Amino acid sequence: MKPNDQPKTTRLRWMKPVFWVSIPLIGVLSLLGIALSRQQAQLSSQAPSPSLTASPLQTIAPSPLVTPSQPSQTTKKPTPKPSLKPVDPTALTEQQKAINRQSKAAFGALGSSVDALIEMHVAIAEGQPVVSVGAPTGALLLDQKGQKLHQLPPGSVYSAQPDGSGMRFGEWQLPEVVWLEIPPGRVFQLGNRTYRGRLLLVVNNGKLWAVNYINMRQYLYSVVASEVSPSWKMEALKAQAVAARSYALTYYFKPVSPLFHMGATEYYQVYSGIQREAATTSEAVDATAGEFVSYRGGIVESLYAASDDIVAEAFQGKGMSQLGALALAEQGYSYKQILSNYYPKTGVARIEEDKD
Repeated sequence: MKPNDQPKTTRLRWMKPVFWVSIPLIGVLSLLGIALSRQQAQLSSQAPSPSLTASPLQTIAPSPLVTPSQPSQTTKKPTPKPSLKPVDPTALTEQQKAINRQSKAAFGALGSSVDALIEMHVAIAEGQPVVSVGAPTGALLLDQKGQKLHQLPPGSVYSAQPDGSGMRFGEWQLPEVVWLEIPPGRVFQLGNRTYRGRLLLVVNNGKLWAVNYINMRQYLYSVVASEVSPSWKMEALKAQAVAARSYALTYYFKPVSPLFHMGATEYYQVYSGIQREAATTSEAVDATAGEFVSYRGGIVESLYAASDDIVAEAFQGKGMSQLGALALAEQGYSYKQILSNYYPKTGVARIEEDKD
């Protein structure tokens, strides 16, 4: 931000988000049935693909404390409003069961990071007239009920655009809500960028929205490497990872839109897919897995910017200077000391996985 055996019922503790100045506490977050869960963070319904009904909706503005890099930007485009419906797991189709098995395999490949249990919904295209979608290793197109529409061969690239009440995807006429499902551990392309996770395409008001469903771990792999240089001192990279996770969690609990948690631009924090990923920044993310800036048990909305001057101008001095964090790391400060310096009276807490 600048100016994936069936898992046991899993519960994450200490997830009571409290913005640094003022926001209500939210209780314990429960993640049930990870492989079957395809849901919004605030709801408990489970399905391989959420049922979404596209309808016009005024976008909810970000929290007043989240100051964008361009302060003059005060309005955002309207976004579709989704509605999720419960699905009985015993009534799943064979196609949906296959997707669930793939999801379990993908989850197992993620390792033990608690970040892998949190799924972010990131808008990677907002209100566009047309987007280019690629499937380097092949993919499935599903409707909002999880029914197969088409299978995309490896290496295929298609143009997607609004068309009447639905969308035109290559030569196919599709409904207004479409999922792109890729094999576990593979990627898809949108425009000139490559992403992990799943892709949701929604048509609303003659425009197209693209939302990347990506777990927090892989999301942060991109964000940290997009926000700072991978060549920086490890303690500075760790400080950035914790700040970025804490910032993302505030939007996880208080989404900017019913359709997605947050965007992918500097208005929020930069998420650019896999291109910017680097070994050092990924190491920093894993070394601080589940850690966030905390005040009295809550999550701090950890604003940050490139320099002290920008922090002072954009955030009234309440935030972390990335260059300042680097300077402190070069002086021998630990990442927790760096964070304490920029977020006074806070500490570093950790999301704990309770398997009982």
